Amino acid sequence: MKIDVYTAAGKKKGSADLPAALFEAPINDGLMHLAFVRQQSNRRLATAHKKTRSEVVGSTRKIMRQKGSGRARKGSASANILRGGNKCFAPRNIRNFTKDMPKKMRRNALFSCLSAAAKKGTIIGLEGYGDDYKTKTFAALLENLPVAVGRKIVFVLPSHMEALERGAQNVQGVKTILAQYLNPEDVLGAYHLVFLVDALKVAEDTFGGDVRHKMKDGSALPSSVLPLTSSKDSKSPSKKST
Repeated sequence: MKIDVYTAAGKKKGSADLPAALFEAPINDGLMHLAFVRQQSNRRLATAHKKTRSEVVGSTRKIMRQKGSGRARKGSASANILRGGNKCFAPRNIRNFTKDMPKKMRRNALFSCLSAAAKKGTIIGLEGYGDDYKTKTFAALLENLPVAVGRKIVFVLPSHMEALERGAQNVQGVKTILAQYLNPEDVLGAYHLVFLVDALKVAEDTFGGDVRHKMKDGSALPSSVLPLTSSKDSKSPSKKST
């Protein structure tokens, strides 16, 4: 699969080949959803917190005697049925929202996201960027590129590029990430993905993996993007006769 490559001035120069292992993998919607939810859950913090009965500051004296008053039994003033008492079954800040996922599933999810973006045609290439770190220069580049200015645009860099990063930090809707930090949330949430040409090589080296299977066109596919097989599909090893 090929993408158009543009110069730092926003003029079309040629095309570049997308790595088949990353951008022509099988698209698994369910796996992408799991990876997306996992990424957001791992960033979630348990901030809601209410006190238990042992944490409420107040007198522990029994409000009234147990029997003889004709009223309902009452204990200390920190009971949840009284004003100023604790909250029953309230949220606590010790909750853990962390979700785990095997490495192969994480790689599969990322490749599915990249392949879906490539299939929609939202990926373009950028040959390079100059040394001018002004926002005005970067905004002029966006106007010349075939992107929707104002929507979320993610620039994927091979390494830290101070001029581009400083020029993009004041533009609303633009985000810059390194190629080795590609993730499903940024890929799925981007209206356009702009890859620096060198970033394609960095991404392929980072997420490529070992080559075992072949794709439909005969090109090699790394083991990290193989479809997951269940225990029923796998053959059990034959038992040796004693």
